[in-house]
Amino acid sequence: MSKINIGFIGTGNMGFAIIKGIFNSSNPDIQIYAYDTDSEKLDKLKEFGVIPCLSENEVADKCKYVVLAVKPQVIDVVLDTISSSVKSDTVLISIAAGITSEFIQSKTRQDAKVVLVMPNTPLLLGEGASALSHNDTVSDEEFSFVNAVFASCGKTAIVPIDKMKEIIAINGSSPAFIYLFAKGFINYAESVGIDKASATDLFSQSLIGSAKMITDSGYTIDELIKMVSSPGGTTLAGLDRLYEGKLTDVVNNACESCTKRAYELSK
Repeated sequence: MSKINIGFIGTGNMGFAIIKGIFNSSNPDIQIYAYDTDSEKLDKLKEFGVIPCLSENEVADKCKYVVLAVKPQVIDVVLDTISSSVKSDTVLISIAAGITSEFIQSKTRQDAKVVLVMPNTPLLLGEGASALSHNDTVSDEEFSFVNAVFASCGKTAIVPIDKMKEIIAINGSSPAFIYLFAKGFINYAESVGIDKASATDLFSQSLIGSAKMITDSGYTIDELIKMVSSPGGTTLAGLDRLYEGKLTDVVNNACESCTKRAYELSK
């Protein structure tokens, strides 16, 4: 049985994380190829069985599945470069925020198979959250393969293709928002004389445990809030200040700004 070739154009944090996830899944039927303008990055990938390529076109020529792991600002140049190498059965997998399947087709071929993915940086630890969608030219078998690739380094969810810009705030950018939230708690701990390392461990575990309660407890988020909030207690005193500061409105505004920028990048 011949191997399935999957190639990466760009091997930065995201590209590296996905490659590592495929390697750790120990799937002997997959062969990974990669190209990056930084040859040192390719050298580091050899331990994962990656075959380095000399150009973007070599990746597209050798692989059925081509992961476009580059920034939105340069993807048009990459697509122009590989357009002549994109075949009718090539599946182009874009992780570039805001880039549409129509744009990719306009730069390559009108019947190009396109899968859009919004991953996030926890893929580096095998704890990623990736949203996926595809255009009509991608077969169920092809999409199933791509979904399995990203599932090898975290959880996946399928979303409508016209919501791939909106989903960015939910899983793609949200880690940064969560880190900023965490920074506020850890800074407070330091300000009252609590060891930073201890505070970081306790708050981080609280995030992990709270996430598990959301996904596994069977309670709604409102019910979970109520479970922690004893009448007249400390939690309610803190919650009152968060409500006064309109925390959920601030989060909504952050998400809207994120989505607005995604639409700007798509133009």
